[in-house]
Amino acid sequence: MSKEISLLTRENAQQQDLQDEFYPYREEFYLQPGVIYLDGNSLGLMSKRAELKVAELMESWKTYGIEGWTKGEYAWFFLSEKLGEMCAPLVGALSEEVIVSGSTTSNIHQLISTFYKPKGNRTKIVADELTFPSDIYALQSQLKLRGYDPAEHLIQVKSRDGKVILEEDIIAAMTEEVALIFLPTVLYRSGQLLDIQRLTAEAHARGICIGFDACHSIGAIPHTFSDWGVDFAVWCNYKYLNGGPGSVAGMYMNKKHFGIQPGLAGWYSSKKDKQFDMEHTLHVEESAGALQSGTPHVLSLAPIIGSLEIFAEVGIEKVRQKSLHITQYMTDLINQELSGLGFTIGNPSEDARRGGHISLEHDEAVRICKSLVENRIIPDFRPPNIIRLSPIAFYTSYEEVWQTIQTIKTIVTEKHYEKFDNKRNVVS
Repeated sequence: MSKEISLLTRENAQQQDLQDEFYPYREEFYLQPGVIYLDGNSLGLMSKRAELKVAELMESWKTYGIEGWTKGEYAWFFLSEKLGEMCAPLVGALSEEVIVSGSTTSNIHQLISTFYKPKGNRTKIVADELTFPSDIYALQSQLKLRGYDPAEHLIQVKSRDGKVILEEDIIAAMTEEVALIFLPTVLYRSGQLLDIQRLTAEAHARGICIGFDACHSIGAIPHTFSDWGVDFAVWCNYKYLNGGPGSVAGMYMNKKHFGIQPGLAGWYSSKKDKQFDMEHTLHVEESAGALQSGTPHVLSLAPIIGSLEIFAEVGIEKVRQKSLHITQYMTDLINQELSGLGFTIGNPSEDARRGGHISLEHDEAVRICKSLVENRIIPDFRPPNIIRLSPIAFYTSYEEVWQTIQTIKTIVTEKHYEKFDNKRNVVS
């Protein structure tokens, strides 16, 4: 796809939809009539295949009872590993390096407790000041559990502008006191994509273990974690991967660490062929499966199967190509239609540094978001002043993007937002 768009009109948008190979996939999702959904970077829409897979797993429970653990197309005992195999191409990993299990925050605790090995002067953890709060809460908790003061031992790299983090500043924080680095692949507010390969190489050159939170990139951006040598990663499956609210999360562990004792061991950390020996000695699974703790949440895993089937058909490289094109189209429309209305685009403009959403800044962001919802356009708000808009490759049309920017223009020029209060909703 060319990123050059000369005529920013509704007719142009309609023409692009006719040429878009992703357009037929809109039929795969439950799009509500008259609603433009631009919040797939927070919660993806339900696919029809996801619904079918839930029904299939329910049927297996009904039909097999306890035998469902080893019978049927999706035998429950191996389901997390099966989904790891399906998910591996999205992060550029071997199938045995990926497991679908737990929740994002519980998995962060698992990975940090497994890979944080303070020794001598190397006791500190490096994060950044713009990362998602739950990551910081988990890091602070892990430090406290080891008897360290987070105020001293958690280094949060500063942003120079409050929007992005420079790789140079992260590298400068990689001192001889650092034991572990944990960063987002994409910053959740600005949508900045960090240079994962470079940061990994720099960390390893200094003998530091490094991992990433890929919640805001998985399903939107290709990665090659194995080739880059990333030590570990964690992500959720309910954003771009459309796994449903509270969907089971995922973890990656580089094969060089296979056999490591998990920090939070449980029954499912065991080798499969030894698990039902019921011994009190753990035989650690030599794969990412060792990072599991308890029994898999079978019915919550089901929707992910349907979603990953769709990704397998298209391939993550094509998803990224469409994402870059449609976010650039949205950017061009913003520059054309919203100039002089107090808006600023907060995300990086370069393809290599831009994630899957547009970070549109405005002093009245909260009220504009509420007005958009009243106009049946679903964005989300992030403090202090950000309207996040995420056109999803599989189900957002170019015409919907065009209509959204026209609606925002009307909301601001006609001051429709003034009817709303300036307080965010409980869930924004």
